Amino acid sequence: MHTLPTGRQFTIRCGDDHATVVELGGGIRSYVAGGRELLDGFGEDEQVTSSRGQVLAPWPNRIDGGRYSWDGVEQQLPLNEAARGNASHGLLRFVRWESTEQAAGSVTLSSVVLPQPGYPFAVAVSVQYQLDDHGLHVTTTARNVGAAALPWASGQHPYLAAPDGGLVDHCTLELHAATMLPADKRGLPLAPEPTRGTSFDLREPRPLGDLQLDTAFTDLDRDADGHAIVRLLAADGRGTQLTVDRSYPWIQLFTGDTLPADRRRRGLAVEPMTAPANAFRSGTDVVRLEPGASTASTWHLCAVHPG
Repeated sequence: MHTLPTGRQFTIRCGDDHATVVELGGGIRSYVAGGRELLDGFGEDEQVTSSRGQVLAPWPNRIDGGRYSWDGVEQQLPLNEAARGNASHGLLRFVRWESTEQAAGSVTLSSVVLPQPGYPFAVAVSVQYQLDDHGLHVTTTARNVGAAALPWASGQHPYLAAPDGGLVDHCTLELHAATMLPADKRGLPLAPEPTRGTSFDLREPRPLGDLQLDTAFTDLDRDADGHAIVRLLAADGRGTQLTVDRSYPWIQLFTGDTLPADRRRRGLAVEPMTAPANAFRSGTDVVRLEPGASTASTWHLCAVHPG
């Protein structure tokens, strides 16, 4: 019996719906709701590529040169995006996570970041995946288990599958965001810009077409409970909705135009982020987590049905 590329597989169920999360990186690889796969994920015998479903912590996105300053001390992270000279997507994507709680409809995977070059802090991280009649709820919790205050930000990297099984080009996209954060060729943020009057204004549902996105959005419209939504719909009204709570002020959208041809634009990455790219350098929305303190963030995924 061989070890799967992403380690142990944990499947949770609610009725006929089911989701599978993996030991490697604590990420999600599949979520089937109403008989339809909502994620452009990967098989159990495949390696995870392009960050599919991965947990991004203790920072999401990129840090320019892997360098930042914290409490007056300069830090240098290893550069895992060497071609662009960046430290990307945190420290937990390719480590084994432990199942600390499991039931028929939920599983919690946990890991600990121990002090290391560029991040000399200790933080315990858990992700709870819970499936119920309303969809999949994903809650990430971080607790400072070290002796010093630490910088914290997080995100996750699910790709929403095109509901008709084709390309996302044929889908309608909706995201109520007043501001976007364009990126340069290294994936690092430029100055924020208003979305109004641009092709990136998604507050009215619009066909995705050939629009290329690798863009962060903020100033999100929220309902009375503080939730903001992204919807990806097929022409017949079938689709997927991702919802974030107030702890996620940023959503990155990526149409996958730089991926290998067989995966390009077959899914839309919708990445909830508590802070934008380069946040450890800019300070934007970075949480200062004192010893013993904790913080939690929740996003939710569900199928959208016609009518």
